[in-house]
Amino acid sequence: MRLGRLELPTPIVTASGCFASGREIDRFFDISRLGAVVAKSVTLEPRSGLPTPRMVETERGMLNAIGLQNPGVDAWLADDLPWLVDRGVRPIASIAGSTVREYRQLAEKLRGQPIAAVEANISCPNVEDRGTIFACRPEATAEAIGQVTRLLGVPVFAKLTPDVGDIAEIALAARDAGAAGVSLINTLLGMAIDPETGETVLGGGTGGLSGPAIKPVAVAAIHSVHRADPDLPVIGMGGVRTVEDVVEFVRAGASAVAVGTATFADPAAAFRLVEQLPRWLADRGHARLCDLRGQVSGA
Repeated sequence: MRLGRLELPTPIVTASGCFASGREIDRFFDISRLGAVVAKSVTLEPRSGLPTPRMVETERGMLNAIGLQNPGVDAWLADDLPWLVDRGVRPIASIAGSTVREYRQLAEKLRGQPIAAVEANISCPNVEDRGTIFACRPEATAEAIGQVTRLLGVPVFAKLTPDVGDIAEIALAARDAGAAGVSLINTLLGMAIDPETGETVLGGGTGGLSGPAIKPVAVAAIHSVHRADPDLPVIGMGGVRTVEDVVEFVRAGASAVAVGTATFADPAAAFRLVEQLPRWLADRGHARLCDLRGQVSGA
């Protein structure tokens, strides 16, 4: 499967934040079998994250408010990236900044590193200052993405939020700023309140909703962006659990599909899909998954 100019052995990749860099899972499954590993988002400096509790289950998914806890980009480059390369993995670095300048500095750190691509997380809802969510405005999206694409020779994917009026407009702004594609979708902003005490359940107040509950939103967002530009590569994510989910995302317009929250319930989820997808296609007479991309009627 092709993801822009990247050739992936399978369209199944990991979603940032749900897989760390793969060390724990690799003790049980060969992570080089995946199309790529999208690492947890790193920032310029180490972050301790938001106060606990940080996660709460919902009826069809979960809310999380981690707050981009990470050791910083230098530690990731020194410790995790070499391990991923040694394991034969196609690493996709995920970066998150609070300012346009930080995105430029992060790109400078990544320049020349053995990474397959970069995912610019410009839409994380788990931050204290909502004004730093660049993906809410086309101009801010273009400014942040442009800082990264001007410095890097690898493909850059803009990770976008569905919490906007027109996600296709944001995606096209990222494209025009040099993005090779987009990652759709980040978590939706959500909240849980204890009915007895009236206190917010998450320590940070609000958090990101993920899991099966957001899958229809993700499908609609991918379809909208694909209609706006059928040639723009899309990494689809949001509630993927089954082979049917994968195919649905591809029919909506995705080129690759990331597995996220399902990994918490089933650490083998992504590997199971890698095995099941070829059989699903063969049983239905489909030679290639890419032939189904954007093939949807009635919309």
